[in-house]
Amino acid sequence: MIPLRDNIRSRTYPFVTYLLIALNVLVFFVQMLQGPQEGRFIATYALIPARFAHPALIDYFGWGANFISLFTFMFLHGGFWHLLGNMWTLHIFGDNIEDRLGPLRYLLFYLLAGALSGLVHLLLHPDSQIPTVGASGAIAGVMGAYFVLYPRSKILTLIPIFIFPWLIEIPAFFFLGIWFVLQFIGAAGADAAAGGIAWWAHLGGFVAGIALLKAIDRIPASGLSDRIGAVTAKKHSHHLQVIHPRTTPGSPDLQGRLRITAFEALTGTRKRVALAAGLRRRTFMVRVPPGMQAGKSLRLKGLGQMLPDGRRGDLYLKIELESW
Repeated sequence: MIPLRDNIRSRTYPFVTYLLIALNVLVFFVQMLQGPQEGRFIATYALIPARFAHPALIDYFGWGANFISLFTFMFLHGGFWHLLGNMWTLHIFGDNIEDRLGPLRYLLFYLLAGALSGLVHLLLHPDSQIPTVGASGAIAGVMGAYFVLYPRSKILTLIPIFIFPWLIEIPAFFFLGIWFVLQFIGAAGADAAAGGIAWWAHLGGFVAGIALLKAIDRIPASGLSDRIGAVTAKKHSHHLQVIHPRTTPGSPDLQGRLRITAFEALTGTRKRVALAAGLRRRTFMVRVPPGMQAGKSLRLKGLGQMLPDGRRGDLYLKIELESW
């Protein structure tokens, strides 16, 4: 299952989420440029539990460097696909948590969730000398917060079936619940002495995200967050939308809804629509002309139900304006 996006549109551009993604990509390139010294670079900035448990290693690295590694490890990655998977997941879930907490509280939340996920791994594997890297624990914290705040949202998911892509909307509580169960199964079956995925860091990050959400949400939002929100307010709705058409008794025509912003209604826009009919998904582009009003409908010829003589009805998309 490949998540594509959720259906909860954030009110502002998540510039902290984008900043974190850019920083992770930048650090990855710096890591790749180390060449033969990459191992030393990772050993310096990764989280290595044994550095906290063995006196000789504590003396060699120092408590200051060890403490810093609780934060630096989450910006390193084991490879391109590791980086891509983490950053895509952060892109999907991070914007809504940033929108809810505000940029400053969200940044604090993210860093603490990552550090706590590292501490869980550290406490459970204190003698491990294997470097732990990746933003997965911090992103798991974001997913835990999302699980609490938006359990009934839908995750548009791509399921490749042979060569045919299948788009399906999965409730967030089910999607994230399955993810949590898979992490637990992986953690239960993992060999603590072997390298690989830090399953318990993922689980710890998820739980930490739930706990941190309640704590950080009590911190008053700063005036800076309001000023940033006013500047970064979004003017566009989701480019890809899933339409669940309704039938009209005695008619081959279908009815659906297309959500756009007031700005898009004024200036016009183009949307990619996935028409969901049972297990079938048809995708096409829809052009909304400038000056479109809420309640009006776009008529898309030939996209309705098929008649016995082979002709098709039409699809009518009623325009709805997003409001906050």
